[in-house]
Amino acid sequence: MTHQAGRESPTAFVRRYTKTWIHALATAALTAFGTLTFIDTRFAAVAIAAYTLPPLVLYFRGTADTEASSTSATASERDTDSKPSTRWSLETGPTESHLNDATIAGTTAYAVGEGGVVLTSDDAGWSSLLSDGPRAQSTSLRAVDSAGDDSVWTAGASGTVARIDVETGQHTDYSEPASDTSNLVDIAAATGSGGETVFLADGSGRIRRGMYHDGEMAWDDPVVPGSGSSIAGLTMVDDSVGWVCDTSQQVFRTTDGGRTFEQVPVDAVSGTMTDVTATAEATWVTTDDGLVYHHDGDTWTPRSVADGGLQSIAGWDRRSLSGGDDGTLYERDAGQEWERALTPTSSSIDGVAVAETSAVAVGAGGTVLERQY
Repeated sequence: MTHQAGRESPTAFVRRYTKTWIHALATAALTAFGTLTFIDTRFAAVAIAAYTLPPLVLYFRGTADTEASSTSATASERDTDSKPSTRWSLETGPTESHLNDATIAGTTAYAVGEGGVVLTSDDAGWSSLLSDGPRAQSTSLRAVDSAGDDSVWTAGASGTVARIDVETGQHTDYSEPASDTSNLVDIAAATGSGGETVFLADGSGRIRRGMYHDGEMAWDDPVVPGSGSSIAGLTMVDDSVGWVCDTSQQVFRTTDGGRTFEQVPVDAVSGTMTDVTATAEATWVTTDDGLVYHHDGDTWTPRSVADGGLQSIAGWDRRSLSGGDDGTLYERDAGQEWERALTPTSSSIDGVAVAETSAVAVGAGGTVLERQY
C-alpha cells in the first residue's frame, strides 16, 4: 500500500522532535540565556525564542528537513568525538518521582524510583508499568537489574523484591526473602544453566544470594563481605562472578556465585566509593570525588573523570557510561579516554544503563535521558 506524503500531526512531530539534536541544543540555549536574566531581563525573550523558534520553523517547513538535519548531525558527531556529544535526548516520562536506577533487557529499558514507580520504554516512548510498587504499597525501589533479555529484577525498602517478565510485563512478588524485611539498597542478576541468580544487598552490608528456576525461588543465608560497611555498588558478570564495593573503600569479588567473597585491595582511594560495574575483562569503580578506578585483572588505575561526584556507572562489552551530580554523563569506548557528553538537563543522575544499541540515564524529578548507538 502506498501512503501519500504530507505534514505529520503536531503530536507526532513533537514526539519525534524531542529526540533530535536540535531539541537538545535548544534546551541548552534556554538554560544558558535563562541564567543571564539576572543581568538583563531581556535575556528572557532571547531564551524563549531560542527554545520555541526551531520547532516552529521545522514544523512549517516540513518534516523532511528535520530528518535530514538529524541524520547529518549524527554523522558529524561521530567524526568529532573530541567535542561534547549532543546525542542524548531528554525523554518525556510519566512521573516526577525521583528515579534511582535503570537497566536494559534486550531492547527494552526500565527505571525504578520513589513510591515504587516502575517505568518501561518501547517505540512509543516511556510509560508506567507500576505506579505503587510490586506490592501496591508505594514502597520505594532502590535498584533494578536485568538477568538477560527475558527478565528484570528490582529491590527496595522493607525487603521488597520482584521479578518482571519482559515479554508479558507481568511481575511476581518475592518480597521479604526468608522473612527478612531489611531495606535493600542494590540488586544484581544473571542467567545461567540452572536458572537465574540474584544478589541482594541490604543496609547492614549483607549480601543474600537467591536462585530462581521455573517460578520457584530459594534464598541462602546472607554473607558479609569485609567488615560489614554499607554496600555502595553491586554487579554480576555472570551467574558465578560478581563484584561489590562499599563505603569503606573496599572492593570484593566472588567467583562461586555469591557464596564467598574475597577482597581485591585498592590503594589510597580518593573520596567515597559510589558504584561498581564489570565485564569479563575489566572492572570499574566510581567515587564521589569524580574518579573512576579501573581494574584490568591485575592492578587498579585511577582516572580523574569529573569535577563533581560520580554516582553511577554501567558497562557493556567494551563500552562504559557514568553519571554525575549535575546532569553530567561521561562515556568511554575501549582504548579511548572518558568523554563528557552534552546533556539537556542539570538534574542529578543516579542510575545509568548501557547496552549494544542504546543507553539510558535517570535521576531527580523523573529525569530520563536516552541515546542510540
